[in-house]
Amino acid sequence: MLLGITITEWVGYAASLALIISFMMKNINTLRIINSLGAVLFVVYGIMLETSYPIIITNAFILMVNVYYLTFKRKVIALEL
Repeated sequence: MLLGITITEWVGYAASLALIISFMMKNINTLRIINSLGAVLFVVYGIMLETSYPIIITNAFILMVNVYYLTFKRKVIALEL
């Protein structure tokens, strides 16, 4: 416990901060990368909360969407050019 805040809460705050920062990005790829970090942290946070499925499922889905657009969609766009 640091400053009266548990490790679980610190992970939640870090996830929230990453999410907030991601929405300030102008470049969509940078937004998706930072947002993915936030999603991973939220999944960890959901697990640390003694398995909070709504948090885990939602952020796992967000992470999969970000990975899809960062990898597969980029290749399709490159092939079209």
